[in-house]
Amino acid sequence: MFSQTGLSLEQAPPITVVFRFFFMGALWGILAGLSLFFYQDQIFDASSTAALTFTHMLTLGVMLNFMFAALFQMLPVIAGVSITAPTKKSTFLLFLFTLGTIALLLAFNFTTLTWLYPLALLSLGFSIFISILPILVKLVTTSTHTASSKGMMLALSSLGFVVLCAFYLLLTLNGNIEGTHYSHVKTAHYSFGLFGWIALLILSISFQVIEMFYVTPSYPKYVSHDFPMVLFVLLLSTAILGFVFLDIWRSSQLLMYVLLGYYAVFTLKRLTQRKRPLTDATMWFWRLGLSSLLVSLATSALAEFNTLALLKPLSYIFFASFTLSIVFAMFYKIIPFLTWFHLNSQGYFTAPMMHEVIHPKTAKKHLYIHLATIVTFVLSIFIHLLIFVAGALTILSFSWMAWQIVHAWKLYNHTQKTGEKFYMGSIV
Repeated sequence: MFSQTGLSLEQAPPITVVFRFFFMGALWGILAGLSLFFYQDQIFDASSTAALTFTHMLTLGVMLNFMFAALFQMLPVIAGVSITAPTKKSTFLLFLFTLGTIALLLAFNFTTLTWLYPLALLSLGFSIFISILPILVKLVTTSTHTASSKGMMLALSSLGFVVLCAFYLLLTLNGNIEGTHYSHVKTAHYSFGLFGWIALLILSISFQVIEMFYVTPSYPKYVSHDFPMVLFVLLLSTAILGFVFLDIWRSSQLLMYVLLGYYAVFTLKRLTQRKRPLTDATMWFWRLGLSSLLVSLATSALAEFNTLALLKPLSYIFFASFTLSIVFAMFYKIIPFLTWFHLNSQGYFTAPMMHEVIHPKTAKKHLYIHLATIVTFVLSIFIHLLIFVAGALTILSFSWMAWQIVHAWKLYNHTQKTGEKFYMGSIV
């Protein structure tokens, strides 16, 4: 991404496309923080409406918006896949997806409004499938593949399975079908979501950006090429066999914990082997995220054999820490780079440098806020009133992120209005 030989202005989507998805993700994060003042520590009960709503605010509202931003921006770099008419497609996608997300969250909380489930089903299903199917087709038909592009195919395929499972679950909740296999499909839904879509997407991106951003040795093929496929096949085969062998998910998930744990340890080791001695906030976000993944996997594994009440809430908190830490790490690389790249490619020799768009100290302050948020969530399991502090810190964290987008956008517009361009035609 830092080399213009890998990305041209013609390939890249307009800067507004990526900024809008990031900004919408930040707004959903703020809303999730606000919801904690209402739901409080009910979010730690996986069977509650509070947990269902809060989880989907983070996965759909935050993570999927960030994924759309990453896909529009990184596919030309990672897989050489350009998206035609990105502004029109992203606008339509954003509207339909937001409508579906709102409808789903309202349906969870107002069960008497049965028309909300079909609206959510159609809006979310259509918006997600029309966005991932064309990309999957382009990825499948491309002649050259990297480990990242192959992993993205599997991550997007997993997202498709998440949506298909959601169709079954929503039709059951709405009373349209009997839902004989509800429990199994529900497990498949969140397993494909957490381990297939989110984890596979982060793995796939890391195979490119860890080496590129931090100048580390490349991943061996058995990690970058084999791990994503093994993880996906494990998910798919378990989802199929689970209709017959009802207890298969337990063994399968333990294998997934081992695979993801090995990846986390391996990547943490790679970060110690970097050729650049300097350490910025984004590296610490990666370290925090990977360490959180290890804690989440360990507590999830222990919860399979121990009924201690705090294990599952801890696994939820640290998995969220894993995903959001990586999102923030990528955010603080992508936003400054895009602002500089678009202005520089348009010929503005007064284009701000990346550290002028978002100063490294600004990213480091967000790291401290994020770390404090995680600690407070953990403590709120024991001291219930701290959930209000966790909610306030969540709002602050995502507001901090939203402001960086606004600041970058203002700087971009200011440079376009007042900046000086370099014109080749002016040279005699």
